[in-house]
Amino acid sequence: MNQSSGIRSVQRVDARHRYEILVDGRRAGLAAYRDRGAQRVFFHTEVDDAFAGQGLGAELVQAALADVRESGKRAVPVCPYVAKFLKRHEEFADLADPVTPDVLHWLEEELR
Repeated sequence: MNQSSGIRSVQRVDARHRYEILVDGRRAGLAAYRDRGAQRVFFHTEVDDAFAGQGLGAELVQAALADVRESGKRAVPVCPYVAKFLKRHEEFADLADPVTPDVLHWLEEELR
Protein backbone atom coordinates (compact mmCIF):
# COMPACT_ATOMS: atom_id res chain seq x y z
CA MET A 1 0.00 0.00 0.00
CA ASN A 2 1.53 3.24 -1.15
CA GLN A 3 0.57 6.41 0.74
CA SER A 4 -2.02 4.84 3.02
CA SER A 5 0.53 4.42 5.81
CA GLY A 6 0.73 8.20 6.24
CA ILE A 7 -0.57 9.97 9.32
CA ARG A 8 -4.25 10.78 8.78
CA SER A 9 -6.43 13.32 10.50
CA VAL A 10 -9.83 14.86 9.89
CA GLN A 11 -10.61 18.43 10.84
CA ARG A 12 -13.67 20.64 10.55
CA VAL A 13 -12.85 23.92 8.82
CA ASP A 14 -15.83 26.12 9.69
CA ALA A 15 -14.60 29.11 7.67
CA ARG A 16 -14.76 26.97 4.51
CA HIS A 17 -17.86 24.94 5.49
CA ARG A 18 -16.13 21.62 5.14
CA TYR A 19 -14.33 18.74 6.77
CA GLU A 20 -10.88 17.95 5.42
CA ILE A 21 -8.94 14.73 5.64
CA LEU A 22 -5.19 15.22 5.79
CA VAL A 23 -2.51 12.65 5.04
CA ASP A 24 0.88 13.68 6.39
CA GLY A 25 -0.43 17.23 6.64
CA ARG A 26 -1.55 17.40 3.01
CA ARG A 27 -5.25 17.80 2.20
CA ALA A 28 -6.37 14.56 0.54
CA GLY A 29 -10.12 15.13 0.48
CA LEU A 30 -13.05 17.12 1.72
CA ALA A 31 -16.72 16.89 2.60
CA ALA A 32 -18.53 20.19 2.01
CA TYR A 33 -21.57 21.23 4.03
CA ARG A 34 -23.80 24.11 4.96
CA ASP A 35 -25.60 24.43 8.29
CA ARG A 36 -29.36 24.95 8.21
CA GLY A 37 -30.42 25.42 11.82
CA ALA A 38 -29.80 22.11 13.59
CA GLN A 39 -29.07 20.36 10.30
CA ARG A 40 -25.69 19.95 8.64
CA VAL A 41 -26.42 19.53 4.94
CA PHE A 42 -23.65 17.59 3.16
CA PHE A 43 -23.62 18.35 -0.57
CA HIS A 44 -20.20 17.33 -1.92
CA THR A 45 -17.45 14.86 -1.03
CA GLU A 46 -14.22 14.32 -2.92
CA VAL A 47 -10.87 12.60 -2.51
CA ASP A 48 -7.87 13.68 -4.55
CA ASP A 49 -6.96 11.16 -7.28
CA ALA A 50 -3.50 10.74 -5.76
CA PHE A 51 -5.17 9.25 -2.65
CA ALA A 52 -7.90 7.19 -4.33
CA GLY A 53 -8.58 3.62 -3.24
CA GLN A 54 -7.35 4.02 0.33
CA GLY A 55 -10.70 4.31 2.08
CA LEU A 56 -10.17 7.99 2.83
CA GLY A 57 -13.69 8.97 1.73
CA ALA A 58 -15.26 6.59 4.22
CA GLU A 59 -12.87 7.66 6.96
CA LEU A 60 -13.66 11.31 6.25
CA VAL A 61 -17.44 10.86 6.26
CA GLN A 62 -17.33 8.69 9.38
CA ALA A 63 -15.37 11.37 11.26
CA ALA A 64 -17.67 14.11 9.94
CA LEU A 65 -20.79 12.24 11.07
CA ALA A 66 -19.24 11.56 14.48
CA ASP A 67 -18.65 15.31 14.78
CA VAL A 68 -22.25 16.02 13.73
CA ARG A 69 -23.44 13.70 16.50
CA GLU A 70 -21.12 15.34 19.04
CA SER A 71 -22.41 18.78 17.98
CA GLY A 72 -26.01 17.70 18.57
CA LYS A 73 -26.88 18.31 14.93
CA ARG A 74 -28.62 16.21 12.26
CA ALA A 75 -27.07 15.15 8.93
CA VAL A 76 -28.84 15.68 5.61
CA PRO A 77 -27.12 13.60 2.90
CA VAL A 78 -27.64 15.55 -0.33
CA CYS A 79 -24.22 14.22 -1.43
CA PRO A 80 -24.66 10.73 -2.95
CA TYR A 81 -21.50 9.47 -1.26
CA VAL A 82 -22.72 10.50 2.20
CA ALA A 83 -26.16 9.00 1.45
CA LYS A 84 -24.56 5.68 0.44
CA PHE A 85 -22.35 5.72 3.54
CA LEU A 86 -25.38 6.23 5.78
CA LYS A 87 -27.20 3.30 4.15
CA ARG A 88 -24.22 1.03 4.84
CA HIS A 89 -23.52 2.22 8.40
CA GLU A 90 -26.60 1.83 10.53
CA GLU A 91 -24.79 3.20 13.58
CA PHE A 92 -25.34 6.66 12.06
CA ALA A 93 -28.96 6.09 10.87
CA ASP A 94 -30.35 7.97 13.89
CA LEU A 95 -28.55 11.14 12.69
CA ALA A 96 -30.00 11.30 9.19
CA ASP A 97 -32.79 13.60 8.10
CA PRO A 98 -34.38 13.08 4.68
CA VAL A 99 -33.44 15.17 1.69
CA THR A 100 -36.58 17.18 0.93
CA PRO A 101 -37.46 19.68 -1.82
CA ASP A 102 -37.28 22.40 0.88
CA VAL A 103 -33.71 21.43 1.75
CA LEU A 104 -32.68 21.30 -1.92
CA HIS A 105 -34.20 24.72 -2.62
CA TRP A 106 -32.53 26.18 0.47
CA LEU A 107 -29.17 24.68 -0.53
CA GLU A 108 -29.45 26.04 -4.07
CA GLU A 109 -30.04 29.55 -2.67
CA GLU A 110 -27.24 29.13 -0.12
CA LEU A 111 -24.68 28.16 -2.79
CA ARG A 112 -25.43 31.04 -5.16
